[in-house]
Amino acid sequence: MAERVQQPPAKRLCWGSSKTQSPESLLDIAARKVAEKWPFQRVEERFERIPEPVQRRIVYWSFPRSEREICMYSSFNTGGEESASSGENVDETRLPFRRGIALLESGCVDNVLQVGFHLSGTVTEPATTSEPEMVCSVAISFDRCKITSVTCGCGNKDIFYCAHVVALSLYRVRRPEQVKLHLPISETLFQMNRDQLQKFVQYLITVHHTEVLPTAQKLADEILSQNSEINQVHGAPDPTAGASVDDENCWHLDEEQVQEQVKLFLSQGGYHGSGKQLNLLFSKVREMLKMRDSNGARMLTLITEQFMADPRLALWRQQGTTMTDKYRQLWDELGALWMCIVLNPHCKPEQKAAWLRQLKKWNSVDVCPLEDGNHGNELPNLTNALPQGAHGNQDLGTRPHRTVFTRAIEACDLHWQDSHLQHIINDDLYTNYCYHDNTENSLFDSRGWPLWHEHVPTACARVDALRSHGYPREALRLAIAIINTLRRQQQKQLELFRNHKKDLLHKGVTSITNLEGWVGHPLDPIGTLFSTLMETGRGYEDSSSLIEHPLPYEGESYLALAVETALMGLGQQRIMPNGLYAQEKVCRNEEHLIAKLQEVDLDDTLVKIFRKQAVFLLEGGPYSGLGELIYRESVPMHTYAKYLFTCLLPHDAELAYKIALRAMRLPVLESSAPSGDMSRPHHIVSVVPNRYPRWFTLSHIESQQCELASTMLTAAKGDARKLETVLESIQKNIHSSSHIFKLAQDAFKIATLMDSLPDITLLKVSLELGLQVMRMTLSTLNWRRREMVRWLVTCATEVGVYALDSIMQSWFTLFTPTEATSIVATTVMSNSTIVRLHLDCHQQENLASSARTLALQCAMKDPQNCALSALTLCEKDHIAFETAYQIVLDAATTGMSYTQLFTIARYMEHRGYPMRAYKLATLAMVHLNLSYNQDTHPAINDVLWACALSHSLGKNELAAIIPLVVKSVKCATVLSDILRRCTLTTPGMVALHSRRNSGKLMSLDKAPLRQLLDATIGAYINTTHSRLTHISPRHYSEFIEFLSKARETLKKRRKKWS
Repeated sequence: MAERVQQPPAKRLCWGSSKTQSPESLLDIAARKVAEKWPFQRVEERFERIPEPVQRRIVYWSFPRSEREICMYSSFNTGGEESASSGENVDETRLPFRRGIALLESGCVDNVLQVGFHLSGTVTEPATTSEPEMVCSVAISFDRCKITSVTCGCGNKDIFYCAHVVALSLYRVRRPEQVKLHLPISETLFQMNRDQLQKFVQYLITVHHTEVLPTAQKLADEILSQNSEINQVHGAPDPTAGASVDDENCWHLDEEQVQEQVKLFLSQGGYHGSGKQLNLLFSKVREMLKMRDSNGARMLTLITEQFMADPRLALWRQQGTTMTDKYRQLWDELGALWMCIVLNPHCKPEQKAAWLRQLKKWNSVDVCPLEDGNHGNELPNLTNALPQGAHGNQDLGTRPHRTVFTRAIEACDLHWQDSHLQHIINDDLYTNYCYHDNTENSLFDSRGWPLWHEHVPTACARVDALRSHGYPREALRLAIAIINTLRRQQQKQLELFRNHKKDLLHKGVTSITNLEGWVGHPLDPIGTLFSTLMETGRGYEDSSSLIEHPLPYEGESYLALAVETALMGLGQQRIMPNGLYAQEKVCRNEEHLIAKLQEVDLDDTLVKIFRKQAVFLLEGGPYSGLGELIYRESVPMHTYAKYLFTCLLPHDAELAYKIALRAMRLPVLESSAPSGDMSRPHHIVSVVPNRYPRWFTLSHIESQQCELASTMLTAAKGDARKLETVLESIQKNIHSSSHIFKLAQDAFKIATLMDSLPDITLLKVSLELGLQVMRMTLSTLNWRRREMVRWLVTCATEVGVYALDSIMQSWFTLFTPTEATSIVATTVMSNSTIVRLHLDCHQQENLASSARTLALQCAMKDPQNCALSALTLCEKDHIAFETAYQIVLDAATTGMSYTQLFTIARYMEHRGYPMRAYKLATLAMVHLNLSYNQDTHPAINDVLWACALSHSLGKNELAAIIPLVVKSVKCATVLSDILRRCTLTTPGMVALHSRRNSGKLMSLDKAPLRQLLDATIGAYINTTHSRLTHISPRHYSEFIEFLSKARETLKKRRKKWS
């Protein structure tokens, strides 16, 4: 009875009963304490006879007096926090607790009766448009201020209490004076004589004979039998007498429904909001832990059993596939909650032993998910690498795979008995100003404030456990001690690096001092410290808060301490973890923490903290992610540096740029990076080409690097010196052509904003980046290459005519010949470019001259693809045009195909050079070869055009090309078509001044048509023999048509003979 209770004072039951309050009687005080702590059976065993007034007061005070627990057990969210965090607009009026209040306030609760530790009543559910009125009978059992069982006629199937149970419970809490209270029924029966008892039983049977008569007869038979089991037991059960000594005192939790609901949510596989529902269940577990409710561990056990029974685990393992990201996060939360439970500072040893057995059982299952999501990770047992854990689970330290439960298993070896730790968490004024021990593990800092030396994630897990179990002040004290320790370590690390800086920089060697980073860690140590301090800071600013929080030291706020902690954690140099999930978690946690920091408004105090941490980042050596030397596979600082840059820029621009420029490094992509020194040799591996472990998030990291560079470019607009520095950093550190191109585009957009004059310096930066992209992608395949080339010409146009001339002068280092002629030179010589640049005639001619020179150079280097473009570009300059034509002639015999030559020949005819067209056509015919069955070949039109051109030029030209046709074309139908066309008109019909030639038609028995006729007949004969060899019925009609054409040709031959 002397046990001290630390819970908040219970709500009085005199709400509305009286405006004045008189002091409680000694009877009420004693009865209330007994009702809270003692089972009624123990009271009866302790005292032979308990006066009826005492019994009544104990029974009266045994019902819960706070609505908070009732709310917790009747809704997912008690104050809207979970619904807000889940991103859903939950209709609170539909929550059982809110509906229960509405039923109570509308007078729907009736026939309320309390018999001992049993409360009953009826709740009327009003009729709706779709449902009739329903009267529900509700029964509630309670013990020691906890509801231990509930039943309701509505048949509710849910984890939480229904609205009818809530309505009846709140009726008893809010209107206790209106509830008829009776002693347990056994006490009433004890006061009856034999006649009264008989009358009582008979009336009970008469009223409920259809329900209880069979049971009454059975009990009567057993009582009358001397050897029955019922006669072997002293006394009889009483459901209204409260719990026995052996019964566990806890709130009613429908375990079967918990299991069914979790199983249902898991079976939905993340659809229909099941992931959010499971997160709400986890939040409910945390809420129970905060209330120090034993059902928190029970509920988590039930949830874990269903997670372990999920059939998808075995399927994923069998198929070698990974679980979804959202599902993986649920497992993380599961492991973190077990860590909180086993670290309960006031749990009993036997309870912790039971949890350890259960955790080891789950841990040994083959399908138990691993902590980092992949196999082969061999982190040391960091939780037990502590003085108090020296004799812990050594077998787990060598375990090849760490599951989501491993840390909780290791945490079972941790205890809270350390005297220094107890002083830290229990005493606001625990200081030692006379303490001067400056060793690494000293218990106090130079100001006398206590320190706590422990593996940081483990120490922060203690803070999370204290918060989770409803000890916010203790959690705050320990958090401050941990942060002071981190501050001291940071200062020591800075001093150590400064003392050895010359040696390290001379060797160019660095090492990873943290195998486990704090950001992205499974236990989220920095997030825990940050949340603890921010919650405390909000509570401290709230004048209604009843808790007096100790300030870290004079002049410092919890907000400032939280911000400094986050900055320290984000700036820690840490190695990139193995596996896709672990790497994504690092990025996700970093972005989440920065998002929280962005909600904080910076004042002068916080700016000082930012400056202090920025200086340490630059000078912290191997302990800082922005030190002068970093390990090759350290987590990059781009996202963090972008945030620091944005915050520091208005207050200290130089420092902001130093941070951002230092963070631009990405040594994992460098061909020669500083070597490293680590205890795990499999991490010291070259990144390219076969790096292990793989950086699965490299594309995201490079995009963040690009974002940082873009932010600097935007800020540096108008400052030539800074733009030049940023440009050098981009060219040195960014290795992706697509990201450099994006930066070039960003710089171009910023430089050419509509509301201001173009920034020529930033335009030059944009152009320089574009030129780098051209050089990087010149010899590699890139699907955006044409877009890049067009953009570069646009950018150079904005810079000025000298930029266009420059890229044309050095085209061979930037473009392919095809790009240079078809895009660059063509765009430069277009009217839109001339108008955009406002060029005079002299400037136009100079630019055109450069373009023609470029075109001729490209034609010489790649005549197949550039000759036609070169001819087009050189049309207005006779010398250049002749040069281009000669280049075509020189390349015609060796490097050009008949298709290209025919195309250029047609162009020449179109430009009014028929003889040059004829010359190119004859060169093309040399390269052509049409077999007997290629009667649909695309070159047939070119052959017909060439023959028509020769025929139009005269007999001599036709006579010269027919031998080439006979040699190149073996297709009978094509030859017959040429023969037919040549006999329709007289050669040379296209004469000068379009005068009709009066010459005669060409004869088939003379050259050159005789040769063509013979070749045609020979082709028909050969083709006919070939087709007959392979003919089938479905080819008959086609073959007959072919023979008809052959007959026409033979007629011409007979006509010639006649």
